[in-house]
Amino acid sequence: MSDEAERGRDRLAAVTFDETTIPLGQIDRDHERAAAVFDLIEDNRFSVRGRDDGPYSLRLARSESRLRFEVRDSAGAPVVEFAVSMTPFQSLLKDYFRVCETYFSAIRGAGARQIADIDRARTDLHNEGAKLLATRVPEQVEIDAGTARRLFTLVSALNWRP
Repeated sequence: MSDEAERGRDRLAAVTFDETTIPLGQIDRDHERAAAVFDLIEDNRFSVRGRDDGPYSLRLARSESRLRFEVRDSAGAPVVEFAVSMTPFQSLLKDYFRVCETYFSAIRGAGARQIADIDRARTDLHNEGAKLLATRVPEQVEIDAGTARRLFTLVSALNWRP
């Protein structure tokens, strides 16, 4: 059985970026983006209702205050395209990045209990972002909670300012 058959059709096999709207070139940001893509590709559940032509590829682009998702089938043909407004995420991402900075500072010298408390807050914000993202995906696209978490990690990496 091929590796693709083992992993199934209801998944993303590739994620790319429109480099005119999501440019490369910042080492820290590029590393975070690549790590988020790797994690997403390794473990995801992504399907398009009424279709059985995956695995899918996803191309992300920015358009004003929206993140545009372009989904293609295994042959490269367009399947569905949608945009998610990033406006509802702004406050959440600001809080998430602030807690992440606090966490990274704390692991250099805080006690285990303080680090655990900060990490819980970080996880809670990450879960909140994943749930928000899952509600913003159109009904014809199905993702599970783990995929929503990994997609939110990618959204965070795309919005992170080193």
